[in-house]
Amino acid sequence: MNRCDFIDGQLGAYRLQQLLGQGDATEVYVAEHVEQQRQVAIKLMYDEWAEEKAERFLAQSSMLTNLHHPHIVPVLDFGIEQNVAYLVMEYMLYGNLRQRHPRGARLPLELIVQYARQIAGALTYIHERGLVHRDVKPHNMLLNGEDEIKLSDFGITIVSHSISPIRGSSRSFEGTAPYAAPEQLQGQSRRASDQYALAITIYEWLTGDWPFSGTFYEITHQHLFVTPTSLQEKGVACPPNVEKVIMRALEKEPEKRFPSIKYFADELEWAYKVAQAKELITSSAVSTVSVEPSAQIDRNQFKSPLPFRPISPV
Repeated sequence: MNRCDFIDGQLGAYRLQQLLGQGDATEVYVAEHVEQQRQVAIKLMYDEWAEEKAERFLAQSSMLTNLHHPHIVPVLDFGIEQNVAYLVMEYMLYGNLRQRHPRGARLPLELIVQYARQIAGALTYIHERGLVHRDVKPHNMLLNGEDEIKLSDFGITIVSHSISPIRGSSRSFEGTAPYAAPEQLQGQSRRASDQYALAITIYEWLTGDWPFSGTFYEITHQHLFVTPTSLQEKGVACPPNVEKVIMRALEKEPEKRFPSIKYFADELEWAYKVAQAKELITSSAVSTVSVEPSAQIDRNQFKSPLPFRPISPV
């Protein structure tokens, strides 16, 4: 089945209505459940769904339907039809945080702390169930009518390497390179990888840009070996105690980051409150501005053209 063949057609119990977006091997549509007449979002994944791969997808998707949290977009249904795998999710009408805050925008620290608390709540929930998201970024943070964040796109979620090192060590990189932790780029995602990705997102919200940019391989090298430029050098009037928290979450070695994503979010909020009490929050740290991003987005940054060699389990 070729892409876009499903527009105004039917896949399983769903009639596809409008293409929302697409990636290298995926498409997302607005669809309607034919019998229930309920509008949903449906993600199509194009691949050769041989028996073992299909069984793994179905088992994983069944697990995702059991995730129930106020800051997670529910997975409602799943299946494989005409050699196309699909995930059905609640349709979020109000867009995502990338649309609300385009690249180049600098956000108020207070708003960033609010966002981090909600995202960390969702990630804590999945981490407690032995899962790692692997694609934490503004594009996957959706908004409801009350401006609450719901984390989405669990299509590449796996069992955490820190819980199951044998399973984790055999996987190649999947995710979005500008947000990916060093160990994730080498095929060994773990719960601390999501913490790193959230810290990259916070860094971007503060500075208006990623800490690392370039080609896929240049970004990978920087994640592995280069220390991010300090927020002060980026011209951000961020209190030193807040910057210290963010930089710890950006450590290259997972063991040097915070013990959990909740710990990170709590420390960030506490540092912000201390900075407020000491009157370290300046007007430039609480106003929304825009800067010119360092580079245009290169599609090659978003997927690994070749798998990386796994590092040894920790």
